[in-house]
Amino acid sequence: MPTIRRTALWLTVAALAATVLPSANAATSTTVAQTRPVLLVGNNWEGTADVVAPTADLTKIGRINLIPDKDQRLAEIYADPIRLGYFLGIRTSVGEGHDQFVDDLYTTPDGGSVVVSRPSFADVVSVSLTTGQVGWRFAVSGYRADHMAVSPDGERVAVSASTSNTVHVLDIHTGQQLGSYPTGDKPHENTFTGGGRYLWTSSIGEVNTALDEPWLDWTKGDRKITIVDTTNFQQVKEIDMRPRLDAFGRKDLSDAVRPMVFTPDESKLYFQVSFFNGLLEYDLATDKITRSKTLPKNPNTTEDRTKWVNDSRHHGLSISPNGQKLCVAGTMDDYATVVDRATLQEGPLVGVSKPYWATVTGDGSACVVSESGSDRVSSISFGTGQKIASIVVGDHPQRVRLGKIPTTWTGPAS
Repeated sequence: MPTIRRTALWLTVAALAATVLPSANAATSTTVAQTRPVLLVGNNWEGTADVVAPTADLTKIGRINLIPDKDQRLAEIYADPIRLGYFLGIRTSVGEGHDQFVDDLYTTPDGGSVVVSRPSFADVVSVSLTTGQVGWRFAVSGYRADHMAVSPDGERVAVSASTSNTVHVLDIHTGQQLGSYPTGDKPHENTFTGGGRYLWTSSIGEVNTALDEPWLDWTKGDRKITIVDTTNFQQVKEIDMRPRLDAFGRKDLSDAVRPMVFTPDESKLYFQVSFFNGLLEYDLATDKITRSKTLPKNPNTTEDRTKWVNDSRHHGLSISPNGQKLCVAGTMDDYATVVDRATLQEGPLVGVSKPYWATVTGDGSACVVSESGSDRVSSISFGTGQKIASIVVGDHPQRVRLGKIPTTWTGPAS
């Protein structure tokens, strides 16, 4: 077994020379002659996506229904008592009393379709931007679909099947499964590295129990980061943050890794954990947590951890393209802020309502956060840390992703 240092260097350096396997079915895609970049805002409780300009002004372009097959899916669920039990369980737990219709979403490389994971329907579907209809559907193992990731070449999409502790990797054009692998309990965030050669999955464990005191953290399950080689979907490394947090002197923190981002050179990882109003820095070469940043608490936020949504105090993290600034969504504290990566000093606390995700505009000048508490998305300048624009979107926006659409697109035909 190679040493930790050699393994980390292999994951980051040797991967650069590796060839990413092409999709066997990429040729079946319909070519779109001209496309333009956009931001897609997934409205989880509504089942729609708002399509907006990828610039800080967030100009609206259109909207697409991502559950055109809702009646068919509901009929199947209500005919199966076990599936119905999970469907209602999602509604009363992670859904906060609502069905979860849109978790994560990406466009295909040709800009012709939106591929979306739908937790309550336990599937991934491709919805045509031209017709608004489902092109393909993949039912995940178990009973709930969660976060996704798209490979750098746009040809593969990975989805977490949270109740079966599995990640499925699909051909983005056809929905055909290219491979799958086991994870820890409740796989969540997925991230490609090494030009697409490696795939990192963090498992967050049980986030719906009321056993939220620090000394009960062990009850949350098997939480770890699983790293696989995407050429064969075999595990190459496993990272358990528990001993690393302990060695860093933070035995009080949960080891459930939530949103995470890499520096452009993939030498450092920044991540959030359950219950923590802040972030941590992990150095890949030394395999150690090297710094932490505790961010301000909102005095109006309850200290009753059982009231924090899905064990999240802060949930949402992005990094500027030059790697100099981090953007943090302070979910339960109702703010977002830009953090200087060199000093870990935060900028102004920008008031936003229950921000649930953070991403970056197409030109890299601003951070975009989804305000799930007020049904808005807002942009924040990486340069000044101040809010630039805010627009109304659909019910409970969560994931915001960069994508592309046909140049002349204004909405589906039906």
